[in-house]
Amino acid sequence: MGRKSFTTTLLIVIATVMLLGGCSSKNGNGNMDHANSNDSSHAAGENLKPYEVVIAFYGNDQTDLQAVQDEMSKITKEKFNATVKLMPISLSAWAQQTNLMLVGNEKVDLMFTSTLFNYASQVAKGQLRPLNELLDKYGTGIKSALAPYQLEASQINGEKYAVANVRDMAAYYGINMRKDLVDKYKIDLTKIKTINDLDGVFEIIKKNEPDVVPLVVKNPGTAPFTAGYTTYDSLGDGIGVLPHYDNDLKIVNWFETEEYANQLKLLRSWYQNGYVLKDAATSKQDGREIIKAGKAFSFLSNMKPGSDQENSRRLGVEFVSVPLTEAHTTTDLIDSLMWSIPENSSDPERAMMVLNLLYSDKDFYNLLAWGIQDKHYVKTSDNVIDYPPAVDLKNIGYNFNTPYMFGNQFLSYTWSTEKPDIYKKIDDFNKSATQSKALGFLFHVDNVKTEVAAVNNVMSEFRLGLETGTLDPVENLPTFIEKLKASGIDKIIAEKQKQLDEWAQTK
Repeated sequence: MGRKSFTTTLLIVIATVMLLGGCSSKNGNGNMDHANSNDSSHAAGENLKPYEVVIAFYGNDQTDLQAVQDEMSKITKEKFNATVKLMPISLSAWAQQTNLMLVGNEKVDLMFTSTLFNYASQVAKGQLRPLNELLDKYGTGIKSALAPYQLEASQINGEKYAVANVRDMAAYYGINMRKDLVDKYKIDLTKIKTINDLDGVFEIIKKNEPDVVPLVVKNPGTAPFTAGYTTYDSLGDGIGVLPHYDNDLKIVNWFETEEYANQLKLLRSWYQNGYVLKDAATSKQDGREIIKAGKAFSFLSNMKPGSDQENSRRLGVEFVSVPLTEAHTTTDLIDSLMWSIPENSSDPERAMMVLNLLYSDKDFYNLLAWGIQDKHYVKTSDNVIDYPPAVDLKNIGYNFNTPYMFGNQFLSYTWSTEKPDIYKKIDDFNKSATQSKALGFLFHVDNVKTEVAAVNNVMSEFRLGLETGTLDPVENLPTFIEKLKASGIDKIIAEKQKQLDEWAQTK
């Protein structure tokens, strides 16, 4: 769940991501026990040849992966004579491995995709199948779970090549803090209104807890504001943005703005005061792991209803948070987590049937999201689950802990640590968030690929150092801007503005 060099945006998916959870739905929860009865996917299984649907997504291998896969296959075999093969790929290997799969002839039927993972480029290369007709014939569960603007956000020239996951599709940004230290030092959360109000909080922690870092980054290789504090629509790659999600659709170079310069001054002061790690620009540590070890106090991130409970469950530390921005929704937030059918699929119809179940069949969805009942979770009530006796996050055999990635999260059971109505709250959150004026716009880089590559190289050289406070912005920001211009950022922004203007004329 915000949205940068390729390495940085890859990590943003976790922040915005591994980090983000659910999305809005026309019917609130999309809860159906079986695939929509009007779907052609209900064709009798005996009339279809056996087929294995390979599903690729990012995640680490699980001990009980085969057992879950077998249970999912029982459902698909009965419905349309198909079995499933789950193919989790580690995030570090995702870009290379999926690229090899797409350019090669490797069989893959369903693949996680994202605007952050070159979605538009994959479409331009002919690597993803058009979905409009498939959705009409076999995807009524998907179409009923997504609002029209959410379904259409992935459109390129009128054709959908991916569908968004039902989850939180809006975000506000704020500070997540350990509740034990907030309580211990009686930190008044009502006085925290903006990022500039955090200095006093960090000073208290620095003074009284010398072994605790006041602020860490959620993901290694990123900076505090990377997917942690954003006030603009990045329009895909952050090379030319829409300030405050409107700006009368006039794109600006974010790095030349006064707001960016002021942020760098603040970050530099945090670094000099010891509020962030001294090796923040080079550290490979996951900030959340540092917090779990009791050596850090807070991190900035995108948020949604239930973020405190989610962070507390994941990290084993009770959290409280304070919002620092209003909630907005953008194309990137919707399209950051999607499913596609690659051209490599030899049975896209069956692939769509399986995908439709992930949006419409509660049992099927929860198998993929949480595993097998009484083995990987137990029900404490009809829709609330917890770990089985003697099982926890450390020894469980199946738990990707990414329910937002697997179709319709509003079908998910809630954990005992969550509020039972959390998905109703997220649905309301999506509907109430302010929409970016450029919602639905997708930037195509084909005409400026060379310049984008050159600009990304410059950003890789400067951004992490500047945005962790390691580099002095007084000395380095002018050089950064100069090199961006020499690499062609103005040409990229002009091309993006041209495309945005043309897009706006169709609205």
